[in-house]
Amino acid sequence: MDTTPVRLLYTSQLYLISQIELDSKEKVKRIVHHSYSATPDYTEIMAGLPDNFERLTRLRDLLEINYKYVSVQDQMRRNLIARLKNGYTPFPGIIGYELDVLPSLIRAILAGHDVLLIGEIGQAKTRIAESVAKYLLSPIPVVEGSLMHDIPTSISEDNLVAMLSDEEIPKTSPDFTVSTECEKSIRNNKLDTRIKWVEGINRYRYFLATPDVSVKDLVGQIDAMRIAKKGIEIYDIESYTPGYLLQANHGMMCIDELPVLDPRKQVALLSVLQEGKFTTGSYPITFRPDVSIFATANPTDYTHSGRIIEPLSDRLRSHIKTHYPISLEDEIIIILQETRGLNSSKAFVPVFILKTLASIVQHARSRDEINQEKGVSVRMGVHSMELLISETERSRSLFHAVISVPRYCDFDGILQAVKFELSEIDDNFESRSKLLWKLVSEAFKAISLGYLDTVTSTELQLIRNDFSNNNRFVVSQKMLGIDPSATLDYQVQLRKFPHLEQLVVKTIDRILDEQEEIKEKLRKHDVNSNFGLNPPKLDGELLASVTELVLEGLTWTEPAALEKKSQSDFGLRDSDE
Repeated sequence: MDTTPVRLLYTSQLYLISQIELDSKEKVKRIVHHSYSATPDYTEIMAGLPDNFERLTRLRDLLEINYKYVSVQDQMRRNLIARLKNGYTPFPGIIGYELDVLPSLIRAILAGHDVLLIGEIGQAKTRIAESVAKYLLSPIPVVEGSLMHDIPTSISEDNLVAMLSDEEIPKTSPDFTVSTECEKSIRNNKLDTRIKWVEGINRYRYFLATPDVSVKDLVGQIDAMRIAKKGIEIYDIESYTPGYLLQANHGMMCIDELPVLDPRKQVALLSVLQEGKFTTGSYPITFRPDVSIFATANPTDYTHSGRIIEPLSDRLRSHIKTHYPISLEDEIIIILQETRGLNSSKAFVPVFILKTLASIVQHARSRDEINQEKGVSVRMGVHSMELLISETERSRSLFHAVISVPRYCDFDGILQAVKFELSEIDDNFESRSKLLWKLVSEAFKAISLGYLDTVTSTELQLIRNDFSNNNRFVVSQKMLGIDPSATLDYQVQLRKFPHLEQLVVKTIDRILDEQEEIKEKLRKHDVNSNFGLNPPKLDGELLASVTELVLEGLTWTEPAALEKKSQSDFGLRDSDE
């Protein structure tokens, strides 16, 4: 049988298939070349971020608009400039650094510097790095499923064409650009490769420098066993396990307590800072992560021990010294920003409680008995505030369904939040407790007297008269402000002391006005907090709290209007003339 026509037909089909593949490759090549060589066809809403980015979900969408990736340093610089020009707070949530630290940080970012932040514990060093990543890094298009935030258009033009055409990429140099997952996705899905837009904060990689951190943790490693088992080349990205640096690719890496890393590990970071690349192991493999580095150090390690090697210290081009909040107002705003539970409708914190806590922390930073090299963290105030709210729950609100409003008689509960070490006396629990109560007493005196600054001597005498004939006002953690089921509460007692009641009511009005002032300051700092939103029903708990404030102040007047006597049951305290 003559089979020539069949052979001719088969040959013709092969020719057509080959021609279609050739045409397809040429089409892909033209698309990629035009996209790579043409100017961007979109309006930016942030550095490198198209205005319609949410609708760009596939690789073809990026190529059609000629998407151009903007480097991390350029993103930070351009987005910072935009925020400054538009009057936005550059770093929301960073409090008390407006006159020194933030100007230094702005200069460093405008200059394209990697940064070393030097300060004691609790000075918002890592929060600064998080804020930079959150507000100054633009969302970027990442191939779904990639490990290293792989941007498809960061691949060289020839290599991208080869992937889209399902051709092998010649390994002429040991450079890794994208992960295996990214390359496989592009080869399998071509122009329909799915992408997702990743926010800056999700490209932020934090790690605490500890002695067990290895060089492999930092830069990754070539897996020799994987090479042997799979028969892959060392130049194949499949042989590589990424470390912290590439996990932060196209983003930021924050190294907390950098001096803890031994010199050998610090050396691993040098080429990244100097040349933007690094090698791994004994293999001549080159990676070029686009990453901004923020590091932190304690002043003791940084200045005394000198444990940051000189070449690395030199390459972290901006060194910025942080500090604790200077003003009472800044300390208060930080407590409000960081305390958990303050936004609950079941809690209400009077501003004088915040002033008292902030005063305790700030006074601790000036005491010689406390080791100031270790510092007194703002977390002491934050954790104390959380404990005060918990103490009101434990003592009252859980059992009586009332709003949690802290009082002075609840301050016994903050002892477990002591965040300082002693230097001139034995550093033990008993010594720390005694010093804490000195600080508490000083704060009670200063804050309570501040609310009696307009009380006249005549008013004080009228209050003394209210307490004549051995009248007493009983203060107790378990006693409610208003309790219809009890024979004694704060409201009932106040009715026996009319002039004291007038002073309490006047002080409540003053405190509520101050709550509004603090809320306005929070808005100016762009701090998202519902602090001061009055619950619909305070159930007399604010009345009880302010009553204790006023009674405390009356024991500190000159001469003292009242005398305070304490009992041990649940902190029961009696105040009498």
